[in-house]
Amino acid sequence: MTKSSISRREFVAGAGIATSAVALAGLTACGGQNAADTAAASTAAAGDATKLTFVLDYTPNTNHSGVYVAIAKGFYADEGLDVEVVQPPEDGADALVGTGKAQFGMGYQDVMANYLGSDDPLPVTAIAATIQHNTSGIMSRAGEGIDRPRGMEGKRYGTWDQDVEKAMVKSVVETDGGDFSKVQLVPSGDEVSGLKSNQFDCVWGYEGWGLQNAKLQDLACDYWSFRSIDSVFDYYTPVIIANNDFLANSPEVAKAFLRATKKGYEFCVTNPDEAAQILVDAAPETDADLAKASAEYLADQYTADASSWGIIDSERWAKFYTWMNDNQLTPVALDVNGGFSMDYLEQ
Repeated sequence: MTKSSISRREFVAGAGIATSAVALAGLTACGGQNAADTAAASTAAAGDATKLTFVLDYTPNTNHSGVYVAIAKGFYADEGLDVEVVQPPEDGADALVGTGKAQFGMGYQDVMANYLGSDDPLPVTAIAATIQHNTSGIMSRAGEGIDRPRGMEGKRYGTWDQDVEKAMVKSVVETDGGDFSKVQLVPSGDEVSGLKSNQFDCVWGYEGWGLQNAKLQDLACDYWSFRSIDSVFDYYTPVIIANNDFLANSPEVAKAFLRATKKGYEFCVTNPDEAAQILVDAAPETDADLAKASAEYLADQYTADASSWGIIDSERWAKFYTWMNDNQLTPVALDVNGGFSMDYLEQ
């Protein structure tokens, strides 16, 4: 792809709806196994690799590098696994994993709330944190006074028009003494091109992709992170998700998958440039310069201050879902201690 940033709207669009005709067509087209088939595959004749499907949340990027590294370096093969990476259907990775057509995928704690807090929740569990902290925040053109949340007053914010998104922006603006009603909401788009073309004055972006892209395109930006304003927003984004039936039926396969995946992300920490090249080799449409810049930034973020890669802290997880419940952002109250498990990650 060109030096264009991946917007969060594209990342999360439609993730909570698993039953549309488009989604079902996408599930069939991907040809993944369901959880029962995979459990049977795990008992195949000795020497046969267990086939697994990992579905991306969007086009390949550095959030996924550890998976591509684990494939390229043979970490999955060492565990007796044959992992296929597929693109998501329109309804997202969560839908594909929830139906059992993929055993694993890439998700987000906030997006998971859309279906965990519903009358018909998807059977999906987060089993590892891809990046240890929330590295997202608000980007704006430098020097236009949006270097803090209340600076958004009277300015155009590029929104995806999602309830949780707007609630978070409202919270940080008001925490900083601003008036959210004075923030002008306009449609979002690509972060860098949108700021350059004056489509909006500020937009949600990720430090590891949007900000790195801005630097490569010589766009000077002001930026502040959500977690720097309120620790409640230091939630997990992204996470590796798994199908619940698969986890119940094939726990040892899930552990093997995470052992290999962990090695992949640990390689990204110590060898970011090579990891970026592995990503580009696997997905040649990826911009090599952006992949390298992003990989170098994320090398310090995959594990950060955790004792090892993949750990999800139960207090941080619950803190964000408690905030969502307090703001009544889901039809059904969330189980603040639900939706994730550390039973499959060897620490």
